[in-house]
Amino acid sequence: MGLFTSDIKTQPYWWDDAPRPDPETQTLPKAADVVIIGSGYTGLNAAIETARAGRSTLVLDKETIGWGCSSRNGGHVSNSLKPEFAPLAKRIGTEAAKGVLQEGLNALNYIDQLVKHENLDIDWTRSGRFYGAHNARQFKLMVKYKEQKDELDYLKLPYFIVDPKDTRQEIGTDFYHGGKVYPDVGALHPGKYSLELLRIAREAGAQTIGNCEVTDIKKHNGGFLITTASGQVIADDVVIATNGYTGKLFPWLKRRVIPIGSYIIATEPLPLELMDELLPTRRVIVDSRSLVYYYRACPQHKRILYGGRVALSEGDPMKSAPILHQRMCEVFPQLKTTKISHTWMGYVAFTFDTMPHIGKHDGMYFCMGYCGSGVSLASYFGRKIGLQVIGNKEGETPLANVKFQSRPYYNGKPWFLAPSIAVYQLRDKLPI
Repeated sequence: MGLFTSDIKTQPYWWDDAPRPDPETQTLPKAADVVIIGSGYTGLNAAIETARAGRSTLVLDKETIGWGCSSRNGGHVSNSLKPEFAPLAKRIGTEAAKGVLQEGLNALNYIDQLVKHENLDIDWTRSGRFYGAHNARQFKLMVKYKEQKDELDYLKLPYFIVDPKDTRQEIGTDFYHGGKVYPDVGALHPGKYSLELLRIAREAGAQTIGNCEVTDIKKHNGGFLITTASGQVIADDVVIATNGYTGKLFPWLKRRVIPIGSYIIATEPLPLELMDELLPTRRVIVDSRSLVYYYRACPQHKRILYGGRVALSEGDPMKSAPILHQRMCEVFPQLKTTKISHTWMGYVAFTFDTMPHIGKHDGMYFCMGYCGSGVSLASYFGRKIGLQVIGNKEGETPLANVKFQSRPYYNGKPWFLAPSIAVYQLRDKLPI
């Protein structure tokens, strides 16, 4: 039996219900108060703020609007800011560290508020996240950490430990040695969310033009002259919101973000009885392996969407699909004969300090580096950078004071990813 369905698609499953917008035929304006480069969650949330403040706003994208990782991700919505409190406090100070980590919780709550305030149709749910211990040692570390005085108590992050004997109440597998549950984590439909943000931005007055690559930016009369595939436009302010797709046009930023391919497969439709066996609580799932895997049911609870970083070099999702299928079946042997209906990839952007960064460089605003937690962080900080452009103090964030690091000899090509993935794969196979 073949691994793929006869109509296998190498595009996101999300696009079935939320197709990308048709190519626009709009004329490029001669000038705009604000030009935003990148039409993902960052760019569109920024555009909503600047347009609602009365600033003429133009959003440009090399591809169709929302084509990048904003419509390709797994739809998990967490409060994840990666650094642990203690090392972060040592580096930037206790109060600054508290403020930075609080922003992660603010980002999660922002999505919830946005859904309610704008009445978004995006299959939003706060079903929670199960974080599985992939070996007994990891479970012991979870318990030990829970028993210690929690340095993050001030955030009041609710979670509870799941004993190994109770694991099947959370997930239909014997793969994990217990774990923990964060009940406030949410999930949404990325494709629908992208389209809803586009709708709101346009209703606010923003102009959005896809298939319009920016090829050059120069300072011009106190502003910027932007050259595109469709002509030139003059802008007072520029926002760079390209994240994992940041290219050679922005060398300073390119040296500070690490594009990493994240791959996802979707299974063919499964019986409801099997879905309820596999994911009885309907939570999203991640685990403690160094090489991250993340998965969930689709919003209709009919398919498993299984993702991870599995390729030693970025490329063909048809080649990564068998690897993901194998990893999925290690967790769920019940799916051994299940076929794949969709396989795709997108680029996330990591940073050297595993934190997002927001600010201004060479006169242009930027916001990027969400380290795999971009649904909440890109949305929240996209709004923040939009507020900064219009001079609103609500745009202030403790992250603006954190240095955006690079490394010697790094030019934006992550040559170190292949050996790193190989090491992580080896480490994850160890029993301890």
